[in-house]
Order: sequence, then structure tokens, then C-alpha cells
Amino acid sequence: MTAPLRPYDETLLRRAFDVAKRARDAGDHPFGAVLADDEGKVLMEQGSGFTSEGRDRTAHAERLLASRAARHHSPAFLARGTLYTSAEPCPMCAGAIYLAGIGRVVFGLTEKGLKAQIGVHEESPTLDLPCDLVFAAGQRPTEVVGPLLEDEATALQANFWKARDAHRSSSAAL
Repeated sequence: MTAPLRPYDETLLRRAFDVAKRARDAGDHPFGAVLADDEGKVLMEQGSGFTSEGRDRTAHAERLLASRAARHHSPAFLARGTLYTSAEPCPMCAGAIYLAGIGRVVFGLTEKGLKAQIGVHEESPTLDLPCDLVFAAGQRPTEVVGPLLEDEATALQANFWKARDAHRSSSAAL
């Protein structure tokens, strides 16, 4: 997963981190995604939708963004685009990115690293399957860059899941 970097990749990945921070601050899971065209112009952003979508465990930022992108842009346009995401796309999100036709992915934290941080959690049952394996099973190439800025990406998850468990436990006791 060592495709060449573009001059704006780190800046746009940090923007995905900012989207994840906003999602976390709003009480949602700390994940964010940004879609940019082939010149680095941001087209859309999406935070995690778990809470806002009614506790939907499939409302990952990447899947929601890929679906929205597919409704608004042609496959030929999206093939030149890049999806920046705070964490490596899970198999479901990788499938959505592939089916939408997005040609490039840049991510921060690996799925393996995310699984280590989250542990067993009913709101985010992590699958440790690298996205490049999902993309490799497809009929067209999807370029993958990552992990990139992994320490910053890891920090987005710090204490979130343990705090969420503690909050849920104290709410259940009431």
C-alpha cells in the first residue's frame, strides 16, 4: 500500500481527521471521510452516521460518502477522485468505494490498529481485512495509500470506546 503521495494528500487526510473530530464532538463515532477530485479540490465530507442514522452500524463515514458520491458524480469522474479517511475502510466500505467507482483511497489508521484500539464492541464489530485485498478482488484498480499519519489517526480513537462503554454502563444502571 505504498502508492505515490500527492502534494496535498497529508493536508486532505488531516481534513478527514477534522471531520472525525467533529463527529466525535457531536457524540458520534470518531470517523471522517473527505472526497476530493484529481486536483485536490474537496467535493464532499462525511462523518460517522451511527448516532445520526439511528444507531445504524452500517452508517460508516466512507460508505455514506461513497453512496452520496455515486448519486452526484459519474463513474468516470469518480475514477480520478480520492477518498481520504481517518481509518482504513472496512470490507463493507471498501465494497461501497469500489462500486461507486472511486479510484483512490488514502487512510490513516489501519483496520488492524483500529481493532486493537476498539477491542470487542457491539457498536463497531471490526473486521481485520485490509482494504487492498477487497479492491484486488475487483475488475478495475483502486489505488491505496496508507497507513499515513498513523499516530494522528490513532489519537482520534483514544479513550473513545472505553468512555462510550462507561457511559452506556452508567446509563443502563439508572
